[in-house]
Amino acid sequence: MSQYYKAKRTRGLYDSNSKDPHRLSRSKLDLFLNCERCFYLDQKCGVGRPASFPLTLNNAVDFLMKKEFDIHRARHTAHPLMKTYGIEAVPYDDPKMEEWRDALKRGISFLHKPTNIILRGGVDDIWINSKGELIVVDYKATSKEEEITLDDEWKIQYKRQMEIYQWLFKQNGYKVSNTGYFVYVNGKTDREAFDGKLDFDITIISYTGKTDWIEKTIFEMKKCLDLPNAPIPNSDCDYCNYRKAAGECLQALVKQEKIKKSADEKDTLFG
Repeated sequence: MSQYYKAKRTRGLYDSNSKDPHRLSRSKLDLFLNCERCFYLDQKCGVGRPASFPLTLNNAVDFLMKKEFDIHRARHTAHPLMKTYGIEAVPYDDPKMEEWRDALKRGISFLHKPTNIILRGGVDDIWINSKGELIVVDYKATSKEEEITLDDEWKIQYKRQMEIYQWLFKQNGYKVSNTGYFVYVNGKTDREAFDGKLDFDITIISYTGKTDWIEKTIFEMKKCLDLPNAPIPNSDCDYCNYRKAAGECLQALVKQEKIKKSADEKDTLFG
């Protein structure tokens, strides 16, 4: 079995009878919005979607970006990119930064008491502006020739990601700017030769988040988790469509095998 996928897990499943809070990561909220059936199978049955392989080059860029901004964090100085884009801010220096960045185990979290759900997520960076507002910052790595924007339909998940982080910090009592930033690192492909070196352009894109949809979605997730049966397959979900097509194919094969076996038995009996 692949080291990146476990067919079924038993830990962290939702139990409607438990008094303990149920923990959900930011990505699980996004999963719910993409497909309620996949969310249900993941959280109640322990059968999640296969994970993608690690993007090690993206991880390397992310690591180096954090190191670079951490230098200015320690000095309480603005990064040159902030000056280039006219952003009056500096990297936020707080003892909890490493905790907030730990997306796998810690991050920043909040208990939504009406549903007893803990929502959490790990940020890439936090800046603070001249008004004392925290700014959520997300690093992205890509390589494309056209202008980088947030207009692609699939980038709705990036926007929701930032909005969830903004909401989490607000719920924890922090003063948060509605404007966040995506720091896009774009690998250049117009060089004459590789020479063992990849050059990048860095672009900062601002985004004004809206968080009024999040609490409503948490209530909807709770309602979904309490269903006795899984929601119907989502026709817009590739995973649902795959499971349906595979199931129909296997059922047809079983039916054919039964017909063939019945015919063989008749031939043996009356042959």
